[in-house]
Amino acid sequence: MANHVSALKRARQTERRTEVNRANRSRVRTSLRAMREALTQGDVKAANEQFRATVSTLDKSVQKGVVHANTASRYKSRLNARLKAMATAKA
Repeated sequence: MANHVSALKRARQTERRTEVNRANRSRVRTSLRAMREALTQGDVKAANEQFRATVSTLDKSVQKGVVHANTASRYKSRLNARLKAMATAKA
């Protein structure tokens, strides 16, 4: 355990930041899971709406530093490819 006043403060700050980061990471994972479920169900309209929400969540997580920009870009690209494949298969 920390002994200095500054180290104690740093420990408190780390606990708070950890909670915030955990909540943000959880939000991203939940959004990705919902998007994948929408894709599996095959409802194009619902998947489209969920895709917009997921992209927004990913972009916010990049701003907060929870997810790297390239990682978010890769997720968005793959989800968009699956969405387009599903939409063209239905049409």
